[in-house]
This record gives sequence, structure tokens and C-alpha cells, in this order.
Amino acid sequence: MSLESKESEVDLVGGAVLPGTLPEALRAELVAFRRDLHMHPELGNQEFRTTAAIKERLERAGLAPRVLSCGTGVICDIGVRNGTPAATGTGAAPGTGMLALRADIDGLPIPDTKSECPYRSTVPDRAHACGHDVHTTVVLGTGLVLAELARQGLLPRPVRLIFQPAEEVLPGGAADALLDGALDGVGRIVAVHCDPRVDAGRIGLREGPITSACDRLEIALDGPGGHTARPHLTTDLVTAAARVVTDVPALVGRRVDSRSGLAITWGRVESGHAPNVIPQHAELSGTVRCLDLETWRLAPDTVVAAIDEVANLHRAKSEITYVRGVPPVVNEAGVTELLRDAMIARRGAESVESTEQSLGGEDFSWYLEHVPGAMARLGVRPPGERTIRDLHQGDFDVDEHAITVGVELFTAAAFLDALR
Repeated sequence: MSLESKESEVDLVGGAVLPGTLPEALRAELVAFRRDLHMHPELGNQEFRTTAAIKERLERAGLAPRVLSCGTGVICDIGVRNGTPAATGTGAAPGTGMLALRADIDGLPIPDTKSECPYRSTVPDRAHACGHDVHTTVVLGTGLVLAELARQGLLPRPVRLIFQPAEEVLPGGAADALLDGALDGVGRIVAVHCDPRVDAGRIGLREGPITSACDRLEIALDGPGGHTARPHLTTDLVTAAARVVTDVPALVGRRVDSRSGLAITWGRVESGHAPNVIPQHAELSGTVRCLDLETWRLAPDTVVAAIDEVANLHRAKSEITYVRGVPPVVNEAGVTELLRDAMIARRGAESVESTEQSLGGEDFSWYLEHVPGAMARLGVRPPGERTIRDLHQGDFDVDEHAITVGVELFTAAAFLDALR
């Protein structure tokens, strides 16, 4: 892979020179790599084939990747001499340390429903329906470009690649990466997430919160059952469950600032087997989502108290399992500006658009508890297409030009970061 063509270099204000467009051979290789991942999706903490493929390609580029101690996922430094990063400790002070590029590598437990697609999933009931195959390929491709530049002595500052497992598993595989020192020596971290509402060739950016917090709620209600002819002698458990479903969200909504967007949504309610028998047990499952970081920190106590109140009112014993998921991804201003400047440098001001805060959760947020960072929405919709394939659907696919765009974005960010 040669990146030496002066004709394709882009001069920037401040004297920095960015590498030019990707060689066609590398473009083709990255598309093939993504399609191979797409055909072989693996669930969280089971990404052994994916991990091996990433590690093997980085080693062929002369790098020294290491697999996380949990058995899947990879960390790889580029431009680090004698194994010493730019700073030590969990994170580095702003303005110091490496820039980290993070990708998530796991798939989803849903079937791939695309028809007449040569690279559709070959694994039953498994699909890369959230674009993690693209995220992985973008970070890999960036790593290959930066490794070649480092070999030529042209990489201004070391960069770390983080290929994280189990993003789709609460509370997320970021915890495993952090335990393995993913942020040791890191000063800033960036990521992309596929967005089927944004055209390929463009990115969406937002300073501040760009995703929401997401927790999981499991409730068991118990009480003495009985005949439906005599509900006054029982705990009317079905009514108690129904009241939890309807009253708890309303009650919580009056105990937090309405601007925080705290919302409880139920996905499962189960109780009873016969029409004339009041059951002794009921189960409810749902999610708690929140737009605001501070309200999210208080959410468990607020939600649990509301459930207990409603359950006690109906004489039901409640057992509540509140599973902490992820806080919102809050894009730091300086790193958001870094991504904006990098994209504009490569593709012009029209390639960047504003984006809204999503109600989806992303465990990239856990890294931002330690170092400043930002996530960009990577456009994957074919320009001019009106049909939107939403995330987490079996027919999800992307315009693969987005891979090149993502590599250019991250490569430019690595160079501009060295000037700040």
C-alpha cells in the first residue's frame, strides 16, 4: 500500500498535510473485509472469528495487537516506541496523550432478511443490523493507513485502535476494554455510528448529548391468589401489574424535570393462566431511558420508590431488579470540533450536518466518563434513496462508500489532533 502520491495530498491551515485519497486496492480490501464480517456476525463476547480476523490483518501490517483478557476484542497502538505510550494512567490530561479510535465488533440476535444479497449473513438468526461491521472496518482501515505513515516517519503522534466486544450487551463491553487499560495514555477518544438517515459522504455532529441513557428493569410481583369471584380476599395481582404499567411512568414523570426525558417503556408483562383464577405471580420487563446525565444518575432510586408505592397500594410484594445500562454519550466541545474540522478538511463544509439526540443507548459513553471524546453519525444512506432502512432491522444495509469516508475522517482527525 503506497500513500506517497503528492497529487492526492491536502494542505491545511497550520501547515499540516493530510494523506490523500485511499488507494483503490485498499478500498477494495476494506469492502471485502466488511462483507466477510457481515456474512459471519457473532454475538457479544462470542466474537472469536471477528477478533482473529482483526488481529491477523493488523499483524500483517507490522503492528502488535493484543486481544482483551475476556477473549474477544483487540487493542493496538500505532507509533508507540518501546511500548511506552504518550502518557500513563487511566486517561491523560486534556491536550496530552494519544487519540483513540473505537469500534464495536458484535452483531445482533436477529435474522438477516435481505434478499438477493451476496454477502447476507450465513449464520441463522444473526445479523450485523446496526453497522458494527462498518465501524470495525473503518477503524481497521484507518489503522492500516496510519501504520504505513508511521513506517515512513510521517505520523505526528501515536494513535490507539480499540475494537470493543459486546456493545449490544448491557452494561456493554466497554467495561472489559477499560479494565484492560484501553484508555491508559489516551487523551481523547472518537467513534462513529452508522446513521441510515444521513447520506453516505456526510456525517452528523452534535455537541453535548447525542444518545440517551438506557437501563433495564425487571419486576416480580407476588401475592396470595384466589378465585376471581372473591378478589377482596386476595391480592388482585393482574390489577396490581396493570397499575404498575400505567401509574409508575406517570408518577416518575412528576418527580423529575420534564426536560430530562426520563421515560419508562414496558416490553413484557406476564401473569396468570386461567380466566377465573387470580394468579400468585406476575413479571414485568422494560427499559428506562433518559436524555439528561444528572437525572440518569438519580433514576434508580426514583423509579424503585415509585414501583414500591404502587405495588404496596395494591398489597403486592415487589422484587425489583434495576440493571444499570449506559449513560448518555455526551460529546465534548473540543473533540466535536476536531471531527468537524477533519471532515471539512477532507470533504468540505457541506459534508457536515447537525443531528438530533437519539433515544438509543451506546456504551461508548463509559469511555467519556474518563476522557473527553465525541461520536459522529456516519452517513450510510445511498444519496437520493428515499427508503430508510432503520437500525436493528433484518434488512439493514449500507452504502459502502461510507467506509472510505470514515477512514478519511479518522485519518484527518489523527493529524489535526497532533496540532492541538
